[in-house]
Amino acid sequence: MEATAPLSRPRHSFQTDDPALEPIAKKVEAGERLSFDDGLALYRSGDILAVGWMANLVRERMHGDLAYFNVNRHINPTNVCVASCRLCAFGRKKGEADTYTMALEEAWETAGQGLTEAVTEFHIVGGLHPDLPFEYFMDLVRGLKERYPKVHIKAFTMVEIAFLAKVGKMSIAEAIERMKEAGVDSCPGGGAEIFADRVRHIICDHKIDGSEWLETARLLHKAGLRSNATMLYGHIENDEDRVDHLLKLREVQDDTGGFQTFIPLSFHPDNTALGHLPMSSGLTDIRQIAVSRLLLDNFAHIKSYWQMVTPRMAQISLRFGADDIDGTVVEEKIYHDAGAKTPQGLRRHDLVRLITEAGRVPVERDTLYHAVTRSEDSFTIAV
Repeated sequence: MEATAPLSRPRHSFQTDDPALEPIAKKVEAGERLSFDDGLALYRSGDILAVGWMANLVRERMHGDLAYFNVNRHINPTNVCVASCRLCAFGRKKGEADTYTMALEEAWETAGQGLTEAVTEFHIVGGLHPDLPFEYFMDLVRGLKERYPKVHIKAFTMVEIAFLAKVGKMSIAEAIERMKEAGVDSCPGGGAEIFADRVRHIICDHKIDGSEWLETARLLHKAGLRSNATMLYGHIENDEDRVDHLLKLREVQDDTGGFQTFIPLSFHPDNTALGHLPMSSGLTDIRQIAVSRLLLDNFAHIKSYWQMVTPRMAQISLRFGADDIDGTVVEEKIYHDAGAKTPQGLRRHDLVRLITEAGRVPVERDTLYHAVTRSEDSFTIAV
């Protein structure tokens, strides 16, 4: 069962020097849904502490002082990719010198290297390889399930699902059923980037478009699989694009209820075709967490991904709307290829310390937010 949040502490009354936030605060305190214009006002307000106060109010209303993390391992089977996304530093064209593709035995062995802390999740994403057959990926999942039956497999973004369906000459719905049969338990939320066509044509024109991403998510949820959702911010998008993205996710969630966690992803420009752009600031990162919590009223969880925003910012975000800081990761390639300076992974005790120092109560979870109880290097999941 999911951990129960303790009652929130009494809150001081809302104060701001930005009159545009006052009617929004009344809606937030009454539990009313915010509008597109409200979202714009939140992004444009100079009173970040007032925005954070509202986001923290919602966060504590939902989770009290609990803050979640998990013990997971990332597996990136290949960096060969047919797409040429300007935002990406990870993907390589077939034949380039620094490409790699894991043999199945290598991928299974790599997964085992992350079991020193008894991981509860394998997080699997990679490039859109032009030559790997559909069955390579299904065999990868089957092999992991056979070797590590207790570990939840979170595999394949909406972009990958649509591509694998094309490779396998089947519908997306059929591909999803085949994934379930192989042992996929849920899906990550990557590849959403920004849904606005104007932006998407510039940063990731070779991927499925925003409406196709959303439709794939709908099909996935209606097939009984849950997923995360993301937004890549801090590049060429504007405030309107960000609000539009969040509200489109909210609309799908109203329909399916299948999104589990929203993860804002800060753009890392190094080693990409957009390398001339600056990194997002700490203020932008914190604001994005807070606005996400306020607009996505039907999402249970908002994650501050420490790999992207640094462990320090992840700590602060636990007071600005985030209730999750992700997991141990072990080895992360995609954002580090784009210049991320954060560690490749953290140990379980590091995550506990980060959360505790932020004044929150750490709760280890599995992928579906069931509480995990540890005993040496084994674990029990409360369901």
